[in-house]
Amino acid sequence: MVGDHGIWCSTRKEDPNGSRGTSRAIISRNKLTRFDGGDQDNNTENMMPKLQAETVLSPNRTGRMVLPFTPLIISFQDVNYYVDTPAEMRGHGYIEKKLQLLHNITGAFQPGVLSALMGVTGAGKTTLLDVLSGRKTGGVIEGDIRIGGYPKIQQTFARISGYCEQTDVHSPQITVSESVAYSAWLRLPPEVDSKARNEFVKEVLEIIELDEIRDFLVGIPGVNGLSTEQRKRLTIAVELVSNPSIIFMDEPTSGLDARAAAIVMRAVKNVADTGRTVVCTIHQPSIDIFEAFDELMLMKRGGELIYAGPVGHHSCEVIKYFQAIPGVARIKENYNPSTWMLEVTSTSMELQLGVDFAQMYRESSMCKDKDMLVKRLSMPVPGTSDLHFPTQFPQKFREQFKACLWKQCLSYWRTPSYNLVRIVSLAVACIFFGVLFWQQGNINHINDQQGLFTILGCMYGFILFSGVNNCQSVMPFVSVERSVVYRERFAGMYSPWAYSFAQVAMEIPYVLVQVVLFMLIAYPMIGYEWTVAKFFWFMYTMLCTLLYFVYLGMLMVSLTPNIQVASILASMFYTLQNLMSGFIVPAPQIPKWWIWLYYISPMSWTLNVFFTTQFGDHNDRMIVVFEETKSVAAFMMDYFGFRRDLLPLGAVALAAFPVLFAVLFGYNISKLNFQRR
Repeated sequence: MVGDHGIWCSTRKEDPNGSRGTSRAIISRNKLTRFDGGDQDNNTENMMPKLQAETVLSPNRTGRMVLPFTPLIISFQDVNYYVDTPAEMRGHGYIEKKLQLLHNITGAFQPGVLSALMGVTGAGKTTLLDVLSGRKTGGVIEGDIRIGGYPKIQQTFARISGYCEQTDVHSPQITVSESVAYSAWLRLPPEVDSKARNEFVKEVLEIIELDEIRDFLVGIPGVNGLSTEQRKRLTIAVELVSNPSIIFMDEPTSGLDARAAAIVMRAVKNVADTGRTVVCTIHQPSIDIFEAFDELMLMKRGGELIYAGPVGHHSCEVIKYFQAIPGVARIKENYNPSTWMLEVTSTSMELQLGVDFAQMYRESSMCKDKDMLVKRLSMPVPGTSDLHFPTQFPQKFREQFKACLWKQCLSYWRTPSYNLVRIVSLAVACIFFGVLFWQQGNINHINDQQGLFTILGCMYGFILFSGVNNCQSVMPFVSVERSVVYRERFAGMYSPWAYSFAQVAMEIPYVLVQVVLFMLIAYPMIGYEWTVAKFFWFMYTMLCTLLYFVYLGMLMVSLTPNIQVASILASMFYTLQNLMSGFIVPAPQIPKWWIWLYYISPMSWTLNVFFTTQFGDHNDRMIVVFEETKSVAAFMMDYFGFRRDLLPLGAVALAAFPVLFAVLFGYNISKLNFQRR
């Protein structure tokens, strides 16, 4: 209900049967214009129309796209959460092996009700949100969590829930509408065709009020693209478009000014008004934002519950409860109820009054009524059945791959700082090497070992330069996307292998452009032979080599927690490649106990194939080497150990290394998680 004062909040009452009363708190556009300094008519016509869970047409606009969903209650009883005691605490005399962060939390969140989790820093509100949503990656969880009266199964729960993180993580090089469409493609069931899906995306953009910036690039936070408030709303839209029954939001107004927070909260209320279960953690909201919530769960430091009930009209229910406690100061006129509430329930106030607010809540009639309600809500409704999905992901693997490839294609095309730079740098290197080693690759110009060493060194240097450049340049790109992958993987959008294959496949055309540039610029300038076999052997070797360097960079990022460690690990690999490539230390001179490193070094196979295809067949071309006369082919075999009869094996090895690195990259993406919650 919208009025001249910006927010109206009716008290939500629960009948003995657990039915839900109405509670329609909306931050009006009129209130928003006060922040903005504008004028706007204050009536319900200006509000964003509401999605109805079971209707197809809205009275405000005909032909509205609505996808059906099942409103669900999430109930939980006696939830405890433990983590290993940090070493710092053990050093200060804490003897317990486990540290308890949540203490016997009981409650329920219902459809169409906007619920808030509040508390001071360290109270455990985000911890509780993560436990209920299944986002915790460590620790021990105890208690009973039910969805619609049935025990929660995380794999199923991920399909019917959304989670809006406090840090708004999105791919920077795609637009707002593309971000939402991508989420819809992967998270809506295949029964929803592309036309219906696109209509639903438009509907969500309107509900969250993103339609005016639908074509804006997301950008990098603090650098370019969307503002913080717009990113918050995009995060909500990306989750809402999956058509979830339950949405969790971790501090959706954190870091926003009053106007931006009002815009975000109006979007949050619009989501709750669709009949979904919406739960938000909130730290210290303004009066308007606090009174937009219907229900409140207040926690104190240490993870204990001290209030769980309705907020009430002008926060009357919360104020009434705490002012009834002897010694608690009355709230001042026009004072923020949320600030007052946190002040009067602080640890220092507990010591001053000699009370335990958690114990008082457990002994209150409110707690007893809430426990009875939770027990009723934890029972399945007669005639209903537990949710079940025949597949782990909404879309088949092929569709997952197509969607991931589509997004990667857009991201790559719009990132010239990555692709254009590496292509241009390779073109410049081709010209530089071509001029520096002009016609040195012509077999007729090679008369002694120095001439052969020169051209072999040319190729060795070029491969190392271009390969390392590719490896280093791909790391920041993959590192930025990895945080997005964590969010999307938690949401159950796709198999990690679908993302990995798309990332790997997207590199091939860009690397192929690099190879073609070399073959058109450097190959003729250096003077290599223009025969079909040698040309395509060279092209194949260059393609495989640049690919395994790129995939090596991806692999290093997937193995390490950050790009700095990945770069250090990659540099160790470069050193090993240098030493065991067979050029600096020829294979015949490598000690037998280290020769196995030569055979598993990708660079050794690259050089073997490069040199034997270009010069290994010249048995009639005689040169003077170390005061002896030998054929070029014989000298390469005797001095470097490059054998032409190993060419088929070399061709297989060159293809195997990029495949191996790509598979290891996919495996690490699916198994390793450096995000700790």
